[in-house]
Amino acid sequence: MPTLQRRALNRALIERQLLLRRHRMAATTAVGHLVGMQAQAPDPPYVGLWSRLAGFRHEELAGLLTSREAVRVTLLRATVHLVTAEDCLALRPLVQPALDRDLRAATRYAKASAGLPPDALRRAARAALADGPLTPGELGSALAARWADRDPAGLAYAVRNLLPLVQVPPRGVWGVGGRTRYATAESWLGRPTAATPPPGGVDTMVTRYLRAYGPASVKDVQTWSGLTRLREVLERLRPVLRTFRDEQGAELFDVPEAPLPDADTPAPVRFLPEFDNILLSHADRVRVLGDVPRSALFTRNGTIRATVLVDGFVRGTWSVVQERGAATLCVEPLGQGAPLSRPERDAVAEEGARLLEFAAAGAGPRDVRVASGGPAPRSTVRATIDERGNPS
Repeated sequence: MPTLQRRALNRALIERQLLLRRHRMAATTAVGHLVGMQAQAPDPPYVGLWSRLAGFRHEELAGLLTSREAVRVTLLRATVHLVTAEDCLALRPLVQPALDRDLRAATRYAKASAGLPPDALRRAARAALADGPLTPGELGSALAARWADRDPAGLAYAVRNLLPLVQVPPRGVWGVGGRTRYATAESWLGRPTAATPPPGGVDTMVTRYLRAYGPASVKDVQTWSGLTRLREVLERLRPVLRTFRDEQGAELFDVPEAPLPDADTPAPVRFLPEFDNILLSHADRVRVLGDVPRSALFTRNGTIRATVLVDGFVRGTWSVVQERGAATLCVEPLGQGAPLSRPERDAVAEEGARLLEFAAAGAGPRDVRVASGGPAPRSTVRATIDERGNPS
């Protein structure tokens, strides 16, 4: 069984995540290929698509949401994901066991629905939403009218896991925002979700994961999906898959036709948004984190920090500060290895300037600041953007 080193796994992941080069691809096709994009916050999917697609514009994703071709719904790992309408209907029944388990384990909310018949909660929620979308607070209050001794917020959380509820626009539309308001996927999309998973549905979901994130171990697939006991699925698929081992000897599965670029293939600088699934979809994340510890990116309040990839690996975090009409993108290098070289910092600054043109187009002065990081004395590379949006 061939062994794949860390860099080979990195290049496979970067290529399949559409990050080795920008692709001329419709946003809906990219979202489908990625099997959704984690989207707890409204804006990260826009940056994620900008980093992957040539010529991507805010209006393209906003249009998918307003036309109901894409939705934001609680899905993989019991977190909010941006998915195509088809994947909302197809994937939600497949991950329902993970959502049920999350509801039982939700320390803050589990007590509110404990002992209540799930079907009764579903019926009550559908009735409350029959007249139109509701905020979580409004939905919880409507449910508490029937179960007055239960916490309204906990009841709303329970229904979010028991029913496929989509977050309707303007929530998720760039530059508009708005409060979270729920509608049932069935009413919003005009099509019902399946009551039970379709035959072969999990097998299809796993092979799609491998095309976008593989090669991967059983634990990797389970980490991405939130499901358990997937060993039997991969064993069932084994005759049509290829297998490898990583440097630690773990068995990796892959679809035969998926690309495996050479480990020395150049990888350009890429900016990834908060919560990007590339950081969340493997049990062993060294293939993208390198020597950066998880604690540097995963905050105590559950936020996954926005990151910078240099040579395919996480080498820093970034944030945009806007004040008094100006926008500054600040990059802080991470890792225990050598600091960013001057050419690497220049490349980060140039790509950062392009990101600012996309993410802060309405700002007046725009500036990029890249610290050197590492044990050497700190210094900063800067790039400013002229009136045409060109870095200098």
